[in-house]
Amino acid sequence: MSTGESSSASYDNPASVAGRVAQNSGFERAARAGLVMSGIVHLIIGYIAIRIALGGTTDTADQSGAMTELAAKPGGVVALWGCIVAFLLMALWRLVEAALGSPSRPDADSKKSEAINRIKAAGLAVVYFAFALTAFEFARGRGKSSSGESTGITARMMHTTPGTIALTAGGLIIMGIGGYHVYKGVSQNFLDDLEGPTSDLVRRLGTVGYIAKGLAIAAVGLLVILAVSRSEPDKAAGLDGAFKTVGAQPYGAALLIASGLGIITYGLYSFVMARYTKM
Repeated sequence: MSTGESSSASYDNPASVAGRVAQNSGFERAARAGLVMSGIVHLIIGYIAIRIALGGTTDTADQSGAMTELAAKPGGVVALWGCIVAFLLMALWRLVEAALGSPSRPDADSKKSEAINRIKAAGLAVVYFAFALTAFEFARGRGKSSSGESTGITARMMHTTPGTIALTAGGLIIMGIGGYHVYKGVSQNFLDDLEGPTSDLVRRLGTVGYIAKGLAIAAVGLLVILAVSRSEPDKAAGLDGAFKTVGAQPYGAALLIASGLGIITYGLYSFVMARYTKM
């Protein structure tokens, strides 16, 4: 095969094409919009949690509640379609990163760290695809409560031993993810994900935001495990259930307000990531 043919084959293979797409500045800017939309969703979730604490609403404090709130606003359906596009682009970006590695981290410390980064990218791709699907359902007027769906799925899985084992393992994994977020906030190693110098404000937003989100995620995992151990599927009500469980504790209103403010802080930090995160 000639040199020209070899170059053409290399140029046209899927990995090469995907790599060029990932490095396209227009695609990168569009993908970053996914972080902006994620920030908006977190702001709304935090706002709903605070309203619940103050007795001002019975809405669900999770992504479905945020989509419901957004859809009810003037131009909300248009905004939801914007969310769909932004989330899909970010999901595709993360898929490319999972498959090819991150172009912003070509000098990974080891094969192990590169593998971990790719796994995290794949996980984020799933999260953004889920966000896009939720937004799509609400844009079509067919959105459902995430907490209700979680309870239904948990109830069906509890009827079998493999399902019970899977739920317990899933709860432990969710708690682990929450713990990782808390660690990332306390250690401030989230700063490694950003380009350029960072201000004290950015460090504070990231620290508080990651810890708050980590605690919320860990609470979701704990509720799943408690639901399985007590055969009470209604306790596995996702993020909304976690917030309302916090609100039911002594000084619950104050704790729920603090939790809502923490999620809002993570939402604000998402805007920082949209501008400065390495991609």
